[in-house]
Amino acid sequence: MTERQKDRPWLMRTYAGHSTAEASNELYRRNLEKGQTGLSVAFDLPTQTGYDPDHILARGEVGRVGVPVSHLGDMRRLFQDIPLEQMNTSMTINATAMWLLALYQVVAEEQGADITRLQGTTQNDIVKEYLSRGTHVFPPGPSLRLTTDMIVYTVNHIPKWNPINICSYHLQEAGATPVQEIAYAMSTAIAVLDAVFASGQIPEERKGDVVARISFFVNAGVRFIEEMCKMRAFGRIWDRITRERYGIEDPKQRRFRYGVQVNSLGLTEAQPENNVQRIVLEMLAVTLSKDARARAVQLPAWNEALGLPRPWDQQWSLRIQQVLAHESDLLEYDDIFAGSHVIEAKVDSLVEECMAEIDRIQEMGGAMAAVESGYLKSQLVSSHAERRARIEAGEEKIVGVNIFRSTEPNPLTADLDTAIMTVDPAVEARVVASLGEWRDNRYQPPFNHPRPCKALERLKEAARGTENLMEATLECARAGVTTGEWAGALREVFGEYRAPTGVSSAPVAVTAEEGTPLALVREKVARTAGELGAGRLRLLVGKPGLDGHSNGAEQIAVRARDAGFEVVYQGIRLTPEQIVSAALAEDVHCVGLSILSGSHAELVPDVLDRLREAGAPDIPVIVGGIIPNSDADDLKRAGVAAVFTPKDFGITEIIGRIVDEIRKANKLDPLEVPA
Repeated sequence: MTERQKDRPWLMRTYAGHSTAEASNELYRRNLEKGQTGLSVAFDLPTQTGYDPDHILARGEVGRVGVPVSHLGDMRRLFQDIPLEQMNTSMTINATAMWLLALYQVVAEEQGADITRLQGTTQNDIVKEYLSRGTHVFPPGPSLRLTTDMIVYTVNHIPKWNPINICSYHLQEAGATPVQEIAYAMSTAIAVLDAVFASGQIPEERKGDVVARISFFVNAGVRFIEEMCKMRAFGRIWDRITRERYGIEDPKQRRFRYGVQVNSLGLTEAQPENNVQRIVLEMLAVTLSKDARARAVQLPAWNEALGLPRPWDQQWSLRIQQVLAHESDLLEYDDIFAGSHVIEAKVDSLVEECMAEIDRIQEMGGAMAAVESGYLKSQLVSSHAERRARIEAGEEKIVGVNIFRSTEPNPLTADLDTAIMTVDPAVEARVVASLGEWRDNRYQPPFNHPRPCKALERLKEAARGTENLMEATLECARAGVTTGEWAGALREVFGEYRAPTGVSSAPVAVTAEEGTPLALVREKVARTAGELGAGRLRLLVGKPGLDGHSNGAEQIAVRARDAGFEVVYQGIRLTPEQIVSAALAEDVHCVGLSILSGSHAELVPDVLDRLREAGAPDIPVIVGGIIPNSDADDLKRAGVAAVFTPKDFGITEIIGRIVDEIRKANKLDPLEVPA
């Protein structure tokens, strides 16, 4: 079979961005030279949540999990010498998606590009931010309006752009079953399309153009058969909804278009070399079946459970894709699963269960109502708790974690400090200084931007009314407005939103019958509370900074509750000052901090210092997250009682350790009750 007869390979990307726009630009150009066929931009948390790098909540977060883009100058440097008219760019951005697309468009215009030829995707799915990832800013209503206005604008002005990819990826990371993953994503799609068509901005004859630009971003886990059937079910359900609910007759416009990053939740810190075969197996689930093949694939690196991957690690993941696409015969055949009665039965079952759950959500008033009521979040927290319980009980086996744990020394991680990439702490100061220069000089040559005040006032006026917000946002971009200024103007009009945590309503996932590990920990909790003269032990679970990945914190909170603790959990995005104030007000016996973004080195010592200053140095502080060994040692020297990382998968055991630290801090004798 000749090369011309083969199917075209999917877009190959790596999710990348760190430190500064200049450093990320260099990384992108190197990856493109290695054969990557599209870009996938990771933005840092301040950019994603609408803060400038000098905001108090941005401290310790700048350039950590992505690239900081604070204004048009940063976007220019990010894509310098990369012709955007020829590029397919995916941008993982949600609450501030309209702003980043505006900056991207203006840079493309400055390059001389025809914007009607721009190709790429903005993630722009705010529902999953409320449920799993935590970079939401505005309440559901205004957030849906921003998404609606952006979809309308791109359909009319950037017709090859995907203005949203509805993300079931992060739902699986938060514990969703395949049925929940499909049903919640489809319910989000229905909410978005209903809002777009209800806005009156799209004539009836162009509804198909809107549907054709809706894309999805999906997760592929290690259960290969189930994941592949999930993708086939996704396609069937999307075809049914777009045909029956929206009357789309053209099958090309009804096509289920999706990109994928395979599962990061299942990557392990223990024996991380096993992550390579997990990644390969997960990729096969979304590429082997031609009828359900992803249009774009990005793979995590083997060491993501350890920290930030290096360029070499990302290259390894890219080469995995290239070997499959160019060395194997995969692309030479039609769908190899066609006619399989096993596959068909599984797909039919998924479709039936998903449609029932979609109908249930519609009866509640749709996805937005199910977010505000807390239904969706509580279901995910429950599913995740059940999964963790299965792992701890050994019912769900993970090689190297709860089975086959003996191992030879690993040459890949012999020196953990060099097995991952680290961001220079001095980067944040340089980025903040650069932002100050931009604010001082944006009106001067060679920039010559108009004063931003007028553009921001126009934006607020548009937000108070009903006009499409994209034009006012483009005016802000051209005026040199910063990310924090744009989001701040909309915060003034729309307000902010704190999503339900789902913790209080989550059912018990682990039983506490006599003799079980949880029953033994409950005994430790009760005896310790009695010895301290407290009705119950009180644990504050805190999420300092901008890291919105709250899954781990929620699971600790739920299990601590089930072990007899009174749990204080106020959700994400808190300052150290707020956490310490809550700890003192609630008179807690322990403070637990969860940080996955790398900002622990800045934020944890701040919490410790504030507790000392407040006269409460004896309250033990524990920390959990993706924390390199050397950083964990530094935190313990600073006064942290215990550090937990992904290798510590036994949540009940962690709760027992917390009780031990409370006893030690209060000079109580150790209990002989095993944890």
